[in-house]
Amino acid sequence: MNDPIGDMLTRIRNSQMRGKSTVMTPASKLRAWVLDVLADEGYIRGYEATTGVDGHPAIEISLKYYEGTPVIRELKRVSKPGRRVYMGVNDIPSVRQGLGVSIVSTPKGVMSDANARAANVGGEVLCTVF
Repeated sequence: MNDPIGDMLTRIRNSQMRGKSTVMTPASKLRAWVLDVLADEGYIRGYEATTGVDGHPAIEISLKYYEGTPVIRELKRVSKPGRRVYMGVNDIPSVRQGLGVSIVSTPKGVMSDANARAANVGGEVLCTVF
């Protein structure tokens, strides 16, 4: 697998289109850090580290719905393996005039765009969520 974050985001998108309550994805530290930001911002209920069917470590993500519609309307990968996108603290985009969130991998950890601006650090823009 070349793009583990892109794979996780696609699994979340597909599960929400089908109305699933949970989705399984292979476990990694970076995926857990991205899920921490999604949980802190209120886009998912939470996640739990488990063991998959094949015995490998996995993460079970609990998706969040409001009145039958998914809370996450749009989930886009920005920085891809073929084209990494790095931005300084002043260049980090605001998603939908601040209604959405950009998830940024910084030297101080993976955080939302608002936290990155508050910490005055830039980094790799992983994805945007609305």
